[in-house]
Amino acid sequence: MKIFSIPDETKAIIFDIDSTLYTSAAYAFEQVDCQIREYARTTGITAEEARKKVADYRRKFEAENNGSKVSLGNTLLAFGVPIAQSVEWRKTLLEPADFLSYDEKLVFTLAKLSKKYKLICVTNNPVLPARKTLEAIGISDFFPEIVGLDTCYKSKPAYEPFNLALKILNCNAENCVAVGDRFDMDLKIPLELGMGGILVSGVEEVYGIESLLNTKNG
Repeated sequence: MKIFSIPDETKAIIFDIDSTLYTSAAYAFEQVDCQIREYARTTGITAEEARKKVADYRRKFEAENNGSKVSLGNTLLAFGVPIAQSVEWRKTLLEPADFLSYDEKLVFTLAKLSKKYKLICVTNNPVLPARKTLEAIGISDFFPEIVGLDTCYKSKPAYEPFNLALKILNCNAENCVAVGDRFDMDLKIPLELGMGGILVSGVEEVYGIESLLNTKNG
C-alpha cells in the first residue's frame, strides 16, 4: 500500500473495482484478452498479432508520455474501435462469476466503512459487468451507484467520471479519497482534483483501509 494523501475529514471513498476489490490474475488477464481476441476476430488478424499490436502501442504511448500508461479502452479507440463498441464487447464477453467468489473479509470491511463514509465505484468497465463483479464477491449492496465506461463514455484517466462521482456523492474533492491499484488510471486525476489517494496492490490491502482511515480521521 502506498498512501499519497488522506483528507483531514474524509466523507467519501471512490473505489476502483478490478484488481482493487478482488485479486485474481486469471480474471484480470481474461478481461483484457477477451477484448483483444474479439478485436482480432473482427479485423481478421490472429490473436497473437492483436496482442502484439496492443502491447506495442502501450509501450510507445508510455515512452512518449513520460511513463504514463493508457487504458485498453483508449488503446482500442486509437485502433478505430469506438468506446461504445468496447462497452458492448465487455457486456457480452465478461462473466466475473466464472472467476470470482464471495469475499467474507471484504464484506466485513465494507460494512464498517459504509457506516462512516459514502461509497462509490468508478471503473473502466461498463456498469453491467461491474455490477456482476460486485455481486460475485458479495458487496453489491454497499455500492448503490457505479460510474462505468458507459456512464460518461470516457475511459480513465479522465476527469468526467471522477467529477460525476463527486456530484453523485454530493461531496467536495477535499473530503474524498480514491482507492485503486493503478496510479495513472485510478489516482492521478483524483489527486489533481484535490482528493486523497491510496494505491493498493489488491484486495488484501483494502482490508486495512478502515483502520487506516480511523487513525487519520479519529
